[in-house]
Amino acid sequence: MTSPIRTERHGDVLVIVSNNPPVNALGAAVRQGLAAAIAEGAADPGVAAMVIRCDGRTFFAGADIKEFGTPPVEPSLPSVIDAIEASDKPVVAAIHGTALGGGCEVALGCHYRVAVRSAKIGTPEVKLGLLPGAGGTQRLPRIAGVKLALEMTAKGDPITAARALDAGLIDIIVGEDSLEADAIAFARDIAARRPLPRASQKTATADPDAVAAFRKDNARRFRGFDAPAATIACIEKASDGSSFAEGVAFERQQFLKLMGGTQSAAQRHLFFAERQAAKIDGIAPNIALRPIRHVGVIGAGTMGGGISMNFLSAGIPVTIVEMQQDALDRGTGVIRKNYEASVAKGRLKPEQVEAAMHLLTPTLDFSALADCDLVIEAVYENMDVKKEIFGRLDALSKSSAILASNTSYLDVDEIAASTGRPQDVVGMHFFSPANVMKLLEVVRGEKTAEDVLATVMALAKTIGKVAVVAGVTFGFIGNRMLRQRQTEAAKLLLEGASPEQIDKVHTDFGMPMGPFQMADLAGVDIGWHRDPTRIENIREALAAEGRWGQKTKAGFYDYDDTRKATPSPRVAAIIDEWRAKTATPQRTITDQEI
Repeated sequence: MTSPIRTERHGDVLVIVSNNPPVNALGAAVRQGLAAAIAEGAADPGVAAMVIRCDGRTFFAGADIKEFGTPPVEPSLPSVIDAIEASDKPVVAAIHGTALGGGCEVALGCHYRVAVRSAKIGTPEVKLGLLPGAGGTQRLPRIAGVKLALEMTAKGDPITAARALDAGLIDIIVGEDSLEADAIAFARDIAARRPLPRASQKTATADPDAVAAFRKDNARRFRGFDAPAATIACIEKASDGSSFAEGVAFERQQFLKLMGGTQSAAQRHLFFAERQAAKIDGIAPNIALRPIRHVGVIGAGTMGGGISMNFLSAGIPVTIVEMQQDALDRGTGVIRKNYEASVAKGRLKPEQVEAAMHLLTPTLDFSALADCDLVIEAVYENMDVKKEIFGRLDALSKSSAILASNTSYLDVDEIAASTGRPQDVVGMHFFSPANVMKLLEVVRGEKTAEDVLATVMALAKTIGKVAVVAGVTFGFIGNRMLRQRQTEAAKLLLEGASPEQIDKVHTDFGMPMGPFQMADLAGVDIGWHRDPTRIENIREALAAEGRWGQKTKAGFYDYDDTRKATPSPRVAAIIDEWRAKTATPQRTITDQEI
């Protein structure tokens, strides 16, 4: 079997190259090859320095997670990285694409690091319920400082090469098309420098108050998860005066504890499940996709506005259509307000907001949708209204257009039957708030064309969604599961529980929010029939009073300008009215029962 690692001599520089597509995962064969190549360079008196680089689209993008839970195969990644760092000849990491997880740790073990400007570096293990387990929590703070190490390891988001350069994580940025040549030249320049900069011999210092502030600032984000807490503890160990060996031993202990836990098992299962969901049964992976250059959205309400933001943020022009000018103005105003909130939080720059808004065309003219490649209907849940809209789209839209409904419950096949082109109709069910929630249900109708389905699934990735194909069934996937919880939660309200008690039980259990908090976030009016004369339950009573959730500062809770929730006396009164109206016997309901 050919090794995925090869060596190339460039004068006095040995270039060690990995070719393990698609992402140069650090599997056993790669580790074995790396260890052998480092030993080769160390033993050759003609080699003054070494460069590690990767073929393909990326540097090592992480460990081979298929090996998780299997018997270990030597050499281990920590031992390979230790050998790299222990080399008495300088080793330079030449980074392109992404250096993630174990790939980042390999780079940290090298004495120097160079990267192209488009490269990203990160330690996303926390998203699998783990932490960097090959010395990363000990080397990173020693090289780049505790503050950045906390951000990278406990949150798991990668950083740009420019930021890595500022932090001292990489030494220089090199040309996109000259990575190898520039890395070799750099290796020659530093070949004679001594002592070699080894992360294990550096020290890291931390401000205890800053670490405490980091914990506090991210308490909500980290709540219920073991990995962030363990990661922070490892970073603290790196900066509390402990030796490198003591820190690595502590890191290993924490890593193995997480690896054997149920949380990491669940998060790894989710990782593979999301990848599997992206595959479409029965459709060739190389099927030709329809070009999507311009998207139309019908409805500028909560869903329409959020859906539009996904495409605007991806640089895709959007035409949004409403029936009334005030609704159109209100919807576009909310889009801008949401973007400006991201600016206030430091997530966007003002010029990015203006660029996104420049791509938005609000109009009352339905015919403006004629040239759109994809039109998404996002009006309220009424079959007759949706069928009327799709009939108009059928007559108006170009023949190559995809016609999508954002319906959360209704029959996509019945909607498609209102057109003469059911093969072009598909469901695209975004979850509210659509610009935030990652899940997108792509509903495959009986006659939906294969290229339509494949195009929408690919487009979902472009706009940062996790897409899953659903069949035409009531509630599709997510809402069909949630329906039972919503039904039981509504019964508990009538029998004596409060929204805040029910929600607290959910959050104490580890869920991000409870059913009534979720309703307020998504919109109490979502799915409401909009007939104030036909009120059949507590939720409809709230919707009829305009208590539509966070967007109206009133739902199952009352909200202030910062969206802080407080129990609502008015909601308590409405619940009491419905208890009386339904003659529901009252009883004491414990948290355990909920």
